[in-house]
Amino acid sequence: MSDISVNGSGSNNATQQSSAGKDQTLTQANFLSLLVQQMRNQDPTQPMDASQMVTQLAQISQVSATQGLQTSFDSLSKSLQSNQLLQASSMVGRNVTVPSTAGKLSAGGTIDGAVNVPTSGARVLLQVTDASGSVVRNIELGTPDAGLVDFHWDGLSDSGDKLPAGTYGLKAQAGTSAAQTYVSGKVSSVGMAGSDLGTYLQVDGFGGVLLGQVARVN
Repeated sequence: MSDISVNGSGSNNATQQSSAGKDQTLTQANFLSLLVQQMRNQDPTQPMDASQMVTQLAQISQVSATQGLQTSFDSLSKSLQSNQLLQASSMVGRNVTVPSTAGKLSAGGTIDGAVNVPTSGARVLLQVTDASGSVVRNIELGTPDAGLVDFHWDGLSDSGDKLPAGTYGLKAQAGTSAAQTYVSGKVSSVGMAGSDLGTYLQVDGFGGVLLGQVARVN
């Protein structure tokens, strides 16, 4: 439920390691230099085999092509990330539904979300639990069709008491099977969570969530 950190302490180390790796990469110029030195220092009585030279030249060509392909992939990856971030920015201010087994209740607030019902006709029950795991509210959702079924919790216990602000657990049952729970919230901002993770959304009452985890946009 905590926000995704995009400025971790390990970023500088990662950058240094990346730079070191680049310095150790053998380029096409390095290959050509090695080949020229090898030809200059060869034994005149036993000149380099022509087939070996052809093999080494082919290796040079392969390295050059691989480097060019990697550069193209890196450029494409950066372009796709920038485009994804730009598209995600249009979601700021909109409500999204994301998978979660808990929700944050603000003072005097409510929690909205959904239950993913696997099969139609099953009795669906949503239970809200406190920090100790005790059930504080049971919400009957009837026997809906399969799919996402919305729920609204007003922040009251089964006895009608207004519960304090905090994080409350969510668990659902569809018939005899457990069902996935979701929470809904407004997107306040978007950002990049690193090249491996991609774009993330900051959702009010939830925290950071990856764009690919969003189940629904309202």
